[in-house]
Amino acid sequence: MEALTCNPQKARLETIIADFTDETTTWFDGTGNPESVKMITDHDKDLLITLAGCNYPVIIYDVSREKIKYCRKKSRNLYKQAML
Repeated sequence: MEALTCNPQKARLETIIADFTDETTTWFDGTGNPESVKMITDHDKDLLITLAGCNYPVIIYDVSREKIKYCRKKSRNLYKQAML
């Protein structure tokens, strides 16, 4: 599926082909906070992090769900670092 993503390393939006399936994606229960992580998705060798209140995921290079142990808190910290 085509997805518009934010690429903070290139400082632009770009369209990628991503698979949001049970094998590639971890979904988190909502907290009611629009800044909480809604899902993390493996994409090639990178990670897509989607917040509950965002329209598009953010690409984090060279990280996988396994590398961050499928952790919502670790993914939120990566998101914050990338978006500084």
